[in-house]
Amino acid sequence: MHRWTDLSRTPEALRPCVLTLGNFDGVHRGHKAVFTALVEAGHRLGLPSVAVTFDPHPAHVLRPQEALELISPGEVRDDLIAESGVEGLLVLDFTKEFAAQTPEDFVRAVFVRGLDARSVVVGMDTRFGYRNAGDVSTLADLGEHFGFEVIALDDVGDGERFSSTVARRKLKDGEVAEAARILGRPHRVIGTVVHGNHRGRALGYPTANLSADSLGLVPLEGVYAGWLTRMDLAPGAPDRTMPAAISVGTNPTFATEDRRTVEAYVLDRDDLDLYDERVMVEFTAHIRPTLRFDSVEQLTAAMAEDVEQCRQLLNKIVPA
Repeated sequence: MHRWTDLSRTPEALRPCVLTLGNFDGVHRGHKAVFTALVEAGHRLGLPSVAVTFDPHPAHVLRPQEALELISPGEVRDDLIAESGVEGLLVLDFTKEFAAQTPEDFVRAVFVRGLDARSVVVGMDTRFGYRNAGDVSTLADLGEHFGFEVIALDDVGDGERFSSTVARRKLKDGEVAEAARILGRPHRVIGTVVHGNHRGRALGYPTANLSADSLGLVPLEGVYAGWLTRMDLAPGAPDRTMPAAISVGTNPTFATEDRRTVEAYVLDRDDLDLYDERVMVEFTAHIRPTLRFDSVEQLTAAMAEDVEQCRQLLNKIVPA
């Protein structure tokens, strides 16, 4: 997938095109339905498929007081979009000046002059332009005026519409299995392995500690079953994706830290040197909340039980 940020430098190979528009936080199953329809439209018309999105997220510019936590910021979102089969990703700089465009000005500048869109595929909830004044009906009218077709997809869900808002709430509540149902995959956090306090190794469970600048919403404190993927290794390489017990928290038993950390113990492995590697941690199931133990012995006994539960759960699952 080709990614670019300057509309004036759109590759000629990607125009004319079929396109879609959105924030795509989490790249959930509703987004994936749009990408599938987009790629199909591209095949039908013999044109490349392009997704248009924004950085920063519009909420961070227009409603900074909300402090919206993104499920999949930056490159995590972009990689997930690439996995959908979309050929191009235009990431536009979102500013208050940009947001002041009327729906018609935005469509004329981006869809028509910038990308020469012949088909636009969107969800029914799409909004665009100043104060989100543009909707699907507006887009259909502009399509007739400028000469592109509009394909609007109905909401996707299984009793409840799939949305980034609901997935975000599930993750903040520690309901990672429910979040995975909405996302269509386990939630992921990506970061570099750094040195921690080495308590896990001393207790017999060496953990990979993710750096503070890791990307991805960190779920509620607790213990989870999941997977650790070494992103520097090629797909299919030995030891690339391994089952893990994951701890999110501040180590209340030792009461020396106040920052939430993500630590992953690769099950039954004490021979791995992962320092400075970039890894992806995926959350499959919640095991238990974070607890404070009265002794190291109680902690290690609980850790042994956690590992066994993770082993039993993950033995039934084939990693993606």
